[in-house]
Amino acid sequence: MEITHSGLATVTLPSDREIVITRVFNAPAQLVFEAMTKPEHVRRWWGLRGSTMSVCDIDLRVGGAWRYVLREEDGNEVGFHGTYREIEAPNRVVSTEVFEGFPDAESVNTVTLTEEDGKTTFTNRILHQNREYRDGHLNSGMEPGMQQTFDRLEELLASMT
Repeated sequence: MEITHSGLATVTLPSDREIVITRVFNAPAQLVFEAMTKPEHVRRWWGLRGSTMSVCDIDLRVGGAWRYVLREEDGNEVGFHGTYREIEAPNRVVSTEVFEGFPDAESVNTVTLTEEDGKTTFTNRILHQNREYRDGHLNSGMEPGMQQTFDRLEELLASMT
């Protein structure tokens, strides 16, 4: 099942626990991987326009942790964190993700980067514990924010090439 989307990324629901996000970036996989895994780059694209990242911790190794805290325009802070389970640079990262406002709903995210002709297809398969958590994630407003975040990533990638 595909849900309505407002940008270049597509969101599909292959099962009652999964969300799959796909977008093609006009950059090689190595560059996309670097933009996704180095704090100095992540700070420039992750989150909504107008927000700032007050915390961007990345310990990129199996068993290492990551944590991002966004400060929104209204001053509200939202945090996310997880642990890296698998890293196959520059093509695959598996990690957990917890939205700190809903700490029991940990998901497992499998990001794959597939390069063809200098463009990279980003696929994130998000596996939730149950349908309720998946639907909560979908209903949180994640899709428009994700589209804006990916647009910011595309802009950063263009400046890096």
